Amino acid sequence: MKNQRGKLIIISGPSGVGKSTITRRLVERLKEAYLSVSVTTRPQAPSEQNGREYWFISREQFHQRIEAGALLEYAEVFGNLYGTPRDKTDEALNAGKTVILEIDVQGARQVKALYPQATMIFLLPPSDKTLAERMRRRGREGGAVAARRLSAAGSETAAAWQYYDHMVVNDDLEQALGEVMQIIQEAPRIEAESDTDQNNIGDR
Repeated sequence: MKNQRGKLIIISGPSGVGKSTITRRLVERLKEAYLSVSVTTRPQAPSEQNGREYWFISREQFHQRIEAGALLEYAEVFGNLYGTPRDKTDEALNAGKTVILEIDVQGARQVKALYPQATMIFLLPPSDKTLAERMRRRGREGGAVAARRLSAAGSETAAAWQYYDHMVVNDDLEQALGEVMQIIQEAPRIEAESDTDQNNIGDR
């Protein structure tokens, strides 16, 4: 029924800002929360587990999902494809859960077009220097890729100021987490079924 649908929370931010840490803490602390796990064609890092950070699949498998209309949104980022499984998102919303999508700005705009009641939160680093240091400590990307991600962070943040409902600075983790939880508490529920039968793509 209309009033039984859950909340849809979109969390975005530049690489290294702490999105994954915050989203996983949210799932631990919120009742009836569901963290969507995206599919991607990017290589799996040694510290990652398939089905935890992402579902790692081939480009052929990804395109099969596109053709089947199985993705809520999808796009290409730095040569790799990313997408949000549609069925799991709708199942969780229909069950009244708070669904958390950790996706980029372009993907977020696609989802917002389908679900106007979705709440969009963008995480900011306290400074560019802090972001660069966090990326260095993470050690997932080589120097060239890291430089590209840092360069993209500026344009992504500029776009976020235009499209996002809330901007949260992740300087102190617990403080940022508290701010995000307060936003979620006040967020509206998805009021009605949206038409998700169309394919969606953007240039992440």
